[in-house]
Amino acid sequence: MPALIPSEYTATITWLGVTPDRDATMHSVARDAVDVTYDGIAGEARAGLMRASCPRVTNQYPRGTEIRNTRQISILSAEELAEAAQTLHLDALDPAWLGASLIVEGIPDFTHVPPSSRLMSENGTCLVIDMENRPCNIAGREVERAVPGHGIGYKQAAQGKRGVTAWVEHAGALKIGDQLRLFVPDQRAWSPK
Repeated sequence: MPALIPSEYTATITWLGVTPDRDATMHSVARDAVDVTYDGIAGEARAGLMRASCPRVTNQYPRGTEIRNTRQISILSAEELAEAAQTLHLDALDPAWLGASLIVEGIPDFTHVPPSSRLMSENGTCLVIDMENRPCNIAGREVERAVPGHGIGYKQAAQGKRGVTAWVEHAGALKIGDQLRLFVPDQRAWSPK
């Protein structure tokens, strides 16, 4: 039996973006379609097979250590984005403010899909979910810049709703409107005794 099984869920891509220069801003630029290589999305500042370790992995490596880049792509849920916006008393949160690569619609509790799940398009482009992408102050600063008075609450509003990071398992192309099938690992939840 395969280790990854197709779920009953598909997601529709409703937004695509590229962050060209994270040193300048994490703000994304909207796109109708993107080329996806094994480095990530073409033209994306997060692209690359390797990256410098960050505070998320300081229990394993000193900051700046070269490690495999499993954070090539930032994927958020349209439904969870709307919930965070509502908490902030905003009509909407622009995905560009959050440095998003993809916004998808149709998978409940998206931020908590199991690590190692796959999102596969009909053309075979496949992304592997690494883990939950926790809210950060950098995104909050972008929200504050766009809608003053709301950025300070972003980190709390987005708790458990910030989406996931992913890396490319099979290269191809993605466009708005593409359907992505969710495949999940065929294993029980970890339960140490």
